[in-house]
Amino acid sequence: MEIADAVIIGGGVIGTSIAYRLADICDKVVVVEKGEVGAQTSGSCDKAIILQSKKPGFPSKLAQASRAIYENLEDELGIPFEFKKAGGMIVIQSPEHLQFMKQFVEDQNKAGIDVKLLDRKEALEKQPCFSPHIVGSTYSREDAEVNPLLLSQAFAKASRQKGADIKTHTKVLDITCEHGRVKGVQTDKGYIATEWVINAAGPFAPAIAEMVGVELTIKPRRGVILITEKIKPIVHGNILCAQYIAAKHLTDNKGTEVPPFGIGLSLGQTKSGNLLIGGSREFVGFDKSINANILSSIAAHASQIVPSLKTVQIIRSMVGFRPYTGDGLPIIDKVPEVEGFLIAAGHEGDGIALAPITGYLVRELIERSGRHKELLEPLKLERFK
Repeated sequence: MEIADAVIIGGGVIGTSIAYRLADICDKVVVVEKGEVGAQTSGSCDKAIILQSKKPGFPSKLAQASRAIYENLEDELGIPFEFKKAGGMIVIQSPEHLQFMKQFVEDQNKAGIDVKLLDRKEALEKQPCFSPHIVGSTYSREDAEVNPLLLSQAFAKASRQKGADIKTHTKVLDITCEHGRVKGVQTDKGYIATEWVINAAGPFAPAIAEMVGVELTIKPRRGVILITEKIKPIVHGNILCAQYIAAKHLTDNKGTEVPPFGIGLSLGQTKSGNLLIGGSREFVGFDKSINANILSSIAAHASQIVPSLKTVQIIRSMVGFRPYTGDGLPIIDKVPEVEGFLIAAGHEGDGIALAPITGYLVRELIERSGRHKELLEPLKLERFK
């Protein structure tokens, strides 16, 4: 039998961020991951840290707190993960979206996010690859990007340097409790006695929570991203479209029709030259099988905005499952019914953006320092009861 102060279930960007912070206050931290580090949701997403796409109000405030940590995170971890302050744009393709985006920019400015509305000429000056038929775009210099695979690996390596044990290819079979308190985690490779279990399993978090009799409202939202051949740089920063905002914030789009498969453009270019072209949003359980209509629809929509994409070869696609809660915010909270059991899941498409602050918030739940109480309050599990 192994003994740990805390066991984190899930070795993605959220779980490894938590491990890095808990290693400062715990003698022994163990991460249990059923595959490789960052191989699930964290390895099937784009590279964007987009502040301007967050709902104005608390979601924007949470994202800003996390973005501030990114500013010095590479130096802190001592491991590069391709953090780049490249800015971001939301392209407006049709006049129907213009009024909505004007209001969106106004609301974001009130929330303290520096976003500007650009006309067609200004947008084309920043992104010459855009179609001349666009209406305009937004621009925010606060948006940034990272390599999500390298980020997970950086958190994991830095955690190991602090003494954390990251067990890959290890499956959680059960969580044992006595008298309403966590006692340990049974894996397929042995038993780990512990007083704290942190459920950071992303879209798989409900299955882990069931082991202690807790029901979570998180469900998987499938997304597809196309990956192109390596080409010379044509994209500056990260690009979304107003249709993407429509697909992400359904209730905020008064009269805006959401497209089939929830498709909206997300476009970025990796350091090596590959384009990441997204994406879709669907509720199909954990079904990874996708039909050609989804792929062609993503490609067609992207090509309308960036015509030069028509001649670029797609080399593969990737499918991931975003952990969806329904209100656009994760659950980061202790479970009152089971002492020692914490939830840190439900980040949906904001896991990369919110990973740094999540590590701090989970550490605070265990330390009870009260430093970020105002950030934890809206993330409580009880909001779904």
